[in-house]
Formats: sequence, C-alpha cells, structure tokens
Amino acid sequence: MERERIQSNYEKCCEEWSGKIAAMDADELQKKLPELRREGEYLTIRHFGRKYGIRMEDGAILALEGSQPVFSNTKLDIYTLLWYSRPGACQSGEWVTFGQLKNARPFAPAFQKGTIQAYAATFSGHCEELRAAYRALGGRQIPHSDAGFEIEAFECIPMRYLFWDGDDEFPAQANILFDKNVVDFIHVESTVTIAMEGLYRLAEAAGLPVLGSAFRVE
Repeated sequence: MERERIQSNYEKCCEEWSGKIAAMDADELQKKLPELRREGEYLTIRHFGRKYGIRMEDGAILALEGSQPVFSNTKLDIYTLLWYSRPGACQSGEWVTFGQLKNARPFAPAFQKGTIQAYAATFSGHCEELRAAYRALGGRQIPHSDAGFEIEAFECIPMRYLFWDGDDEFPAQANILFDKNVVDFIHVESTVTIAMEGLYRLAEAAGLPVLGSAFRVE
C-alpha cells in the first residue's frame, strides 16, 4: 500500500510538471540546454544514452528508443533538468562526492545507503559484467578504481562511477562523483534519482538484480 501511495504521488508530480514544461518556450529551452534537439513535435534528449522525447504540446515524455517503460523517476529527472538549469551554466571540471555538492549534506546519509551501498552490493563479484555494462551505455573508462568509468547522465551532467571489488577481508566499495557545478543544471535532490537511474541501467545491461534499498517508481 505504501509503495502504491508513493507511485501515485510521483504520477501526480509528473502530471504537474508536464503542464509547467508545456508552458515553457521551446526556443528558450534549447538556448539554455543545447543538447535538446527538435524532431517533429518533440524536443529530444538522451538520458544515460537512451533517447526520450518531450512533446511540447502537452509536456509528456515518451521513450523514443527501446521497449522499456518510462519510469516516473526518469520523467522527473528530465523535467527538473529543463526547469532548474540556469542559462549560461557550465561544468567546472572539478569532481566531488555527493556530500560536497551545495545543499547536499542533509541527503548524504540516504544517498550513501540507498545508492552507494546498493551499487557496491549489486556488482560485488561482477567486475567484468560491470565493465561491459558501462561500455554498453557509452561509458568511457578512467584510471581510477577496479572499474572506473565516466558516463553521461545527460550531455551537461557527466558522472564518474567508481567500483572496487571485494575479497575475503573487505567488502566491495563504490562511489559516484559529480561535477561541482551540477547543481547549476538540476536540483540537488534530483542528483540522487539520477545516480539511482544510472545504477538500474547498469544492472539491466549486466543482467543483474539491484541489491539493497534503491528503488524505481514506475
């Protein structure tokens, strides 16, 4: 019952956001987010490599590639990017942990438990599957950790996923780094759901279930 209530609330939020986005000027959206492309009735964008369309008539978001449904979390990631991104926002080139982001500290314990620990548990003993999943999503290997890759959540929001596999003495460890200026593109709370979406996409590509407390809302 609680999960159904959460899902209902997310659906309501998506409906509210679709109206806000439909009222925005498409040209202005493209000016502040050049990665948006006009394709017929849609503005299109890629989220972890998958193409989505924002129908400007009503603000609805549809998947334009693949057969997976568009989860409410995914829609809200896209909506908040369109709404909160600041004109002239740019990346800093400085990589930081979630807790170092502006205004992120209150959410840091939940992020550690719900995303980082779930990431480590999911891929413990599955380093090769993780590397293959990164490549399937267009990730670029970086020389950090046992399986370190940089991957684009959106073109304007690159992320670095780090993973150290466990052994007989130590459990697997993980971390996720963001560009320091990510909060100029999206609300800090949305970086949590973006990281979670990346985890689910990687697990799907690896053919593994997500372990831990991370969850998606359909």
